[in-house]
Amino acid sequence: MALKEFIVAIELGSSKIRGIAGKKNVDGSIQVLSLVEEDATACIRKGMVYNIDKTSLCLQNIIKKLKQNIKTDIAQVYVGVGGQSVLSVRNVIVKQLPNEEIITTDMINEIMDNNRSMTYPDKEILDAVTLEYKVGTQHQIDPVGIPAKSIEGNFLNILQRKALYNNLNKCFERAGISIAEIYLAPIALADSVLTETEKRLGCVLIDLGADTTTMAVYYRNILRHLVVLPLGGSNVTKDLTVLKLEESEAEKAKLKYASAHTEPEESGDETKEETYTIEGDRKVSAEEFNNIVEDRMFEIIKNAWAQVPEGIVSRVSSGGIILTGGGSNMKNIKQAFTHATNVTKVRIASKTTLTINTDIRELAANNGIYNTLLGLLSKGDMNCAGSPANRTLFPEVEQPANTGVNTSTAGSVTNNKAEQERIERERKEADDKRRREEELAAERARLEEERRAFEEEQAKAKKGGFLKGFGKKAKDWLTKIVSEGEEEK
Repeated sequence: MALKEFIVAIELGSSKIRGIAGKKNVDGSIQVLSLVEEDATACIRKGMVYNIDKTSLCLQNIIKKLKQNIKTDIAQVYVGVGGQSVLSVRNVIVKQLPNEEIITTDMINEIMDNNRSMTYPDKEILDAVTLEYKVGTQHQIDPVGIPAKSIEGNFLNILQRKALYNNLNKCFERAGISIAEIYLAPIALADSVLTETEKRLGCVLIDLGADTTTMAVYYRNILRHLVVLPLGGSNVTKDLTVLKLEESEAEKAKLKYASAHTEPEESGDETKEETYTIEGDRKVSAEEFNNIVEDRMFEIIKNAWAQVPEGIVSRVSSGGIILTGGGSNMKNIKQAFTHATNVTKVRIASKTTLTINTDIRELAANNGIYNTLLGLLSKGDMNCAGSPANRTLFPEVEQPANTGVNTSTAGSVTNNKAEQERIERERKEADDKRRREEELAAERARLEEERRAFEEEQAKAKKGGFLKGFGKKAKDWLTKIVSEGEEEK
């Protein structure tokens, strides 16, 4: 039976494009239905699209695989973006008041709108985080109701290069895929792996990817800084090629032997003589291998830690450093961070805080690689299901030959257009139905109000009639008594 409700999310990573389909259960858990991926090294670099045609093809393959696995068409998808194009910039908006006035919600909305209307060369605002407001010398999270002569809004604007945004839209348009919503991948990741305590006390989340290292700083439950460094695990791999290794050999050796940190007592004379077997009978010096890995990892860690804003460096130690991503699986990675930053509280987020139900082997490994993708899946709240997938092997209508058009792609776009028209039609029908139900409920409420008002009038009328009748009888009785008294006289 074809699925009627599910959510689809796609992550454009620095080395892979991954897609996932799942459904949310009533108990809050997520049932993962399918997980697929495509190699993106030929079309995405450091999380940025640079080959639109190849990226579109990868996206088409992702959707095709997901549809085959869940046996249902996909109407729309959620997309996570990150990579080197994303960065955060602090901004301050000041509003002067003519006299001391009480700050209102409208004033706050005006300040937020002014911040959102900021322009940056070749960049656009993807999201804006309110850090705090300054009223006089006091810092406030919610200043509404406070009298002041001026108010200062402090914001963290998350920017993205316009070129990447445009290229991303072109890729999905060419692939015939509708986007339900675009999310910032680092934020979705943070929401799925960090605890409320870590966010409140102050922490640094570091996603160690293949081509990039993404760092998000939280304090008092607010994102304070976001940066993506163009350094990652692939830099370690390339460094190892100086040992006369092919890049593929270097990658395998890194995954097998690499250690981010070696304690002094571990690097004695025995280590100097030790060798690592690469392929066949080939061997390399363990000491030289370890030095290359440690030097590059130390550089990545120091560069990431240098990005933490000076004002909260001491505070983020309370929540500590949280590591995730493929690079967090490297041996002694926690010791390397403690050695380079002097932060003793380091945690590896090998899995999310979400409750995931699945029998997919890759997800069961809990190696941190799919944390961002799972975070994006949890963000989705709209049904991504289309009609049941067409299982007919031989379509009734044949495509004309020699048209010069990629018929599979053209068919995908046509089907997608028809699907979108169907979704829009169903959405309109649902809106009309909801509007009719609201009007009917309002009419019922009006009639009920009129019925109650009528009953109250009736009650008043009855009460008034009784008093009026009683008064008339009393008057007649009094007249009678007076008349009888006059007659007696």
